Amino acid sequence: MVPTFADIEYAARRIQGVAHRTPVVTSRSADERTGAHLFFKCENLQRAGAFKFRGAYNALSCLSPDERRRGVVAFSSGNHAQAVALAGQLLDTPRVIVMPRDAPAVKRAAAEGYGAEIVLYDRERDDREAIGRRLAQERGLALIPPYDHPQVVAGQGTAALEMFEEVGPLDVLLVPCGGGGLLAGSALSAEARSPGCRVIGVEPSAGDDATRSFQTKQLQHVHNPPTVADGARTASMSEMTFRLMLQHVAGMTTVDDGPLLGAMFYLWERLKLLVEPTGALGAAAAFENKVSIAGRRVGIVLTGGNVDLSQVSEWRRFGGNTP
Repeated sequence: MVPTFADIEYAARRIQGVAHRTPVVTSRSADERTGAHLFFKCENLQRAGAFKFRGAYNALSCLSPDERRRGVVAFSSGNHAQAVALAGQLLDTPRVIVMPRDAPAVKRAAAEGYGAEIVLYDRERDDREAIGRRLAQERGLALIPPYDHPQVVAGQGTAALEMFEEVGPLDVLLVPCGGGGLLAGSALSAEARSPGCRVIGVEPSAGDDATRSFQTKQLQHVHNPPTVADGARTASMSEMTFRLMLQHVAGMTTVDDGPLLGAMFYLWERLKLLVEPTGALGAAAAFENKVSIAGRRVGIVLTGGNVDLSQVSEWRRFGGNTP
């Protein structure tokens, strides 16, 4: 199945009153810096700290009573893990989460705190999807992948839907991209609620598989990219999110880790918004002039705020100085 905007509208009704309707904020200093009028959708303030809760709760809500009773399995480096763990807690659904051993400690602790069983794997040696499929088969669990799932994509698309409802039409929407679920859902919402809005996906330069896929029109892969944007270290998009990207997304761009950290600290210090590196990808693209936005109304999705504060001094040394 490939999700449609109608699925996003259904998802919005399912998550209403459960997911936070996160605020959209503006910044005079950010506008002056870019020459554009920027609107920041603060999914760093979402439940479980990221937009992922929208898709996880929507997907689990669509399971049959028997499937919920048996439980679910998901694989994630962190934010989807926390989202499924919390959604399962709210819906009284057992959940097993496959996480890399080097996942940020704050994300693993949160998933455990929500009551999930954690199964660890080695990024270099193991295939997380194979582990997830094996557990699903052995235990009779429903597999809830982080982006290759129509109800997950539909749930993620509600963030952009809310933004358009609050601020009206936009000229450009900048969306961080890992596996492409949020990007696909955002593009469907933009097409329905803001025709003419150019939806641009943003990746870390080291993990540019979606950008290369967009350029070549063939699905590209990358292995464990070395980037501070841990939420965008996916090996590739799925066939479904790739297809939706080619149909509905206007372009892709990338940003280096140094400017990405600079954008993150700018959001911390100027806007007082605690955003993780992956969550700052769209802002970094705007600040680095990766997309022509001068004089335009620009939406930026800040995807998450689950920051491991023990990393801050290392990030500062790496080059994350606020411009």
